[in-house]
Order: sequence, then structure tokens, then C-alpha cells
Amino acid sequence: MVGIGPGNRLDRTRRAEQAIADSQVVAGYHLYLEHIADLTGGKERIASGMMQETERCRAALQRASEGAVVALVSSGDPGVYGMAGLALEMAAAEGFGVPIEIVPGISAANSAAARLGAPLMLDYACVSLSDLLVPWETICDRLSALAAADLVVALYNPRSKKRIRHLDEAVAIMRRHRSDSTPVGIVTAIGETDEQIALTTLGQVLQADVGMRSTVIIGNSTSLCLNGRMITPRGYRL
Repeated sequence: MVGIGPGNRLDRTRRAEQAIADSQVVAGYHLYLEHIADLTGGKERIASGMMQETERCRAALQRASEGAVVALVSSGDPGVYGMAGLALEMAAAEGFGVPIEIVPGISAANSAAARLGAPLMLDYACVSLSDLLVPWETICDRLSALAAADLVVALYNPRSKKRIRHLDEAVAIMRRHRSDSTPVGIVTAIGETDEQIALTTLGQVLQADVGMRSTVIIGNSTSLCLNGRMITPRGYRL
């Protein structure tokens, strides 16, 4: 299980690159395999599309059970909205007796935070707004609790072509507990050539350009913007 970070070469770890180099088979979502094409020459590739995670994971485990060294890649970190959990569950449930190593990667929240400044300097939480695997009511309950707890919140999968209203509802929940002037940072296509970075506020974020490739970070009551950078102070004495 290999995390390849946001997708560009500079944000891949040496351990991830070495794990792929040592593998005979590389499996992953076809876009992620394009991101690491410089590492996969001459290797067997198992590529599939969105919503085919189970099939992709099973194929990777099958090849590993046949004796191949397999790198199953995830963007970001494989244990953060990635494939690590599925691989471990499937291996146990279906009797794949293969050793599984988890190679961490830079998650979208951390990549986005670095582009924005230092918004995650204090306690924070990550929430995916995709309700494909988690009921929307559960997501709303979690958002409400996090908003009341004054945690910085990083939103994954904030909007897609089909999920138009989810971000609207999430922002409405946050506005019950936070002022409209709360800083919000948006990073789209992190680390890619068309990367976009925007700073806005909780009151204006719904007017911003947010899509499936965006990560949205909503500040807490102490977050602020200084010289174009978003910061959540930790409380150090200056």
C-alpha cells in the first residue's frame, strides 16, 4: 500500500518511490498511475476507474498471492480515505495470506495547508462530504459536533457534478457556530500544473470555485489571515 502524495514528483517520499521500484506489479486508479508513469516502466500495471476500488484491490491481492511484489497506490496517504483499510479487511475476509506494508504519503489536508500557510497548527479534523459510503445524516452530525468544538475542519470531496448541495449544507452547519468572517482556504488540483489557491471567508465560500479536486479548510475562532497566508495560532509567545 503506497501513498504517492498529491501527485507531483517533488511531494513523493523516497520510501514510496523505492517501494514502487521494488514492485513487479503496480495497481491503482488510472489517473494515479499517470502521475507515477516515470516509475512504472516495464512493470505490469493494473489500472481501473472510479468506483472500482474493490475490484482493483482484489486483483492486487490476487497477484500478490501468486508471488508477485505488488504496489497498490493511493493518492495522498493510503490510510486517509485511501485503500489501506480495504486491503486489510479484504485480505482477512477472503483469506489472502500475504504480508501487507503500509507506505505513508502526504495527505491532501497537509498539502493544502502548506499551500495556504499554517491553518492546521492547532487541533483539526478531516471530513469527506461524499455520502457514497457514509450516510449524509451521519456526516452532518459530525460536522455539527466539530463546528461546536471549534476545530479547524478540512473538507475532502466537497463538491461534484452530482453532489451540488452538500457543501452548501456543510457551510450552513458551520455558520451556526462561527462568524461569517472565519477564514476559509481552498486549494484545487494540489501540486498539478493547474493548481489554484484561494483565500475567502465562511460567508463568501459558496461564491468561490470549488469542485471535486478541491480541498477546503475552514478555520476556527482564532484563525486569521496575515500577508495573504491563513494561520491558526497555536499560542506561542511572540
